[in-house]
Amino acid sequence: MMRWREKHLQADKKFLIAILILVVFGLVVLTSASSPVGYEKFGDTYFYLKRQVLYGLLPGLLLFWLLVKIDYEKWQKFSWFIYGFSIILLVLVFVPGVGNVINGSKSWINIGGYSFQPAEFAKLAIIIMAARLLSDKERDKSNWQFGLLPILAILAPAFGLILIQPDVGTLSIIVVILFVMLYVAQVPKKFLAVLGGLGVVVFIGLMLAAPYRMQRLTVFLHPELDPKGIGYHMNQAFLAIGSGGFWGFGLGHSRQKFQYLPEVSSDSIYAIIAEENGFIISTALLLLILMISWRGLSIAKSAPDDFGRLLVTGIVVWLAWQSFLNIGAMVGVLPLTGVPLPFISH
Repeated sequence: MMRWREKHLQADKKFLIAILILVVFGLVVLTSASSPVGYEKFGDTYFYLKRQVLYGLLPGLLLFWLLVKIDYEKWQKFSWFIYGFSIILLVLVFVPGVGNVINGSKSWINIGGYSFQPAEFAKLAIIIMAARLLSDKERDKSNWQFGLLPILAILAPAFGLILIQPDVGTLSIIVVILFVMLYVAQVPKKFLAVLGGLGVVVFIGLMLAAPYRMQRLTVFLHPELDPKGIGYHMNQAFLAIGSGGFWGFGLGHSRQKFQYLPEVSSDSIYAIIAEENGFIISTALLLLILMISWRGLSIAKSAPDDFGRLLVTGIVVWLAWQSFLNIGAMVGVLPLTGVPLPFISH
């Protein structure tokens, strides 16, 4: 272990540079995409950029500096505490006066004037907890009843609390993360097939239980059916991406950001990127995300133990899959889920 640490203690510079490029690019395009809505709502074209720096970039850099100094193995020791704390936060969204309802979903809490989504912290907590449980040498993962089922039972409360908010977009991200972690942990494929089948059944049940979800799915397949309702968002995103063409209108010259395309600073920011910067830059962004994901999985592969390998895999899949969900919705490959684009969205 000591020899491994001496050899691999240096950070992956290519990985860090790629993340830095993504963060800087995100600040630039957010400044452009959010300027009209920032001026209209708050009288400040740089309102969203300021918030991104103050509440995102600066705290993120501080946490980055602190966490670099902490051995990742400590997360394994404190996994139960971290997971338990995430459960408490998920419960708080249902407490009157603390939880906020936004767009019909109880996904936010407000403490001291600062609001955030506990489900975002829960993603990391679930990854840490799942990595700890799946890396347990004494746990026989080939035994469904005594190996795999207890793991699923431990993680079930977090899944249930996110489901009843309801936040199906976040839940789908966590499900994919856990599925990949189970695969990497070498859970028997027959068990994965059963879990995949159950996931499909649950997804169909969620669609049937809420008419608006089925309507979203229908409009996703035929956005022209409701051009002034649910289909409006998708049609305006298509218009932004298509009108950008090969080279784009130029940074700052989007038309759709002027109150035509909804959520230009968050969910829809990729459409603005494509409109202003064209096919070349929007494709380069996809390649950058793929490169970060590939480097991240390489880091996971070289980890000295199962916990580290599973922890990194979960975090990288989180970034990659959430990015794919956001971009896929904008280009019409997937239904709208309302998830932001990591490192770029406000």
